[in-house]
Amino acid sequence: MTVRSASTNQWVTFPLPLPQARLRLFCFPYAGGNSLIYRTWSSGLPATVEVCAIQLPGHGNRLREPPFDRITPLVRALAPQLSPYLNKPFAFFGHSLGALISFELARLLRKESRRQPVHLFVSGHSAPQIKDAEPRTFDLPTAAFIEELRRLNGTPKEVLEHPELIGLMTPILRADFAISQTYQYVNEAPLDCHLTAFGGLQDADVSREHLEAWRTQTRANFNLRMFPGDHFFLNSSRPALLQALSLELKRLN
Repeated sequence: MTVRSASTNQWVTFPLPLPQARLRLFCFPYAGGNSLIYRTWSSGLPATVEVCAIQLPGHGNRLREPPFDRITPLVRALAPQLSPYLNKPFAFFGHSLGALISFELARLLRKESRRQPVHLFVSGHSAPQIKDAEPRTFDLPTAAFIEELRRLNGTPKEVLEHPELIGLMTPILRADFAISQTYQYVNEAPLDCHLTAFGGLQDADVSREHLEAWRTQTRANFNLRMFPGDHFFLNSSRPALLQALSLELKRLN
């Protein structure tokens, strides 16, 4: 993976740098994930789109840095790191926790710099105004927390069964879960950008109805697309997801 300006900005990585691209797509990982999730996406998207994968502190090659566990300080730290790359049209894609981060970042950019993405793609996350009825899990005892990870089916089995690996991942996952589970929605005007919500048909935690509720977060066009798979359909249905993304992105540039 190529990391542009790694010495000064470790937040944004470029799997395939495309300086002549007409649009940048910033991709935000799910809880426990890192920028490598999006390392192959460039090959499935239009050549006019540059994939910019976000690497959060405590994740991937930033393991030595403490992870954020609240969303407000995270997006406030992230916004200025993206600023140098917002000199051309840009869009956001976020899956699960990444959807929430990208949404709040879009609102912060609107407030502080009057910039907005041309399109916000939110994947595998209920609309932010819907209060999470599930009990919080980020502070569960270790054994119960690992069982919750098994239920979610997003952590590789070899990690769950390897004491050293799960010991390394647990603090990161707890911090990421805390971002989501302590989130407090604040009512603001809808965004002006187009918004597309993606969901998994077999996702037991995020219903079609809760995805449809994203409609109220934009004044522009809203679309909802469902794919075969559970909460991690972005892996199991990746070709179909990238095809849907490509169709939308071609309309933007």
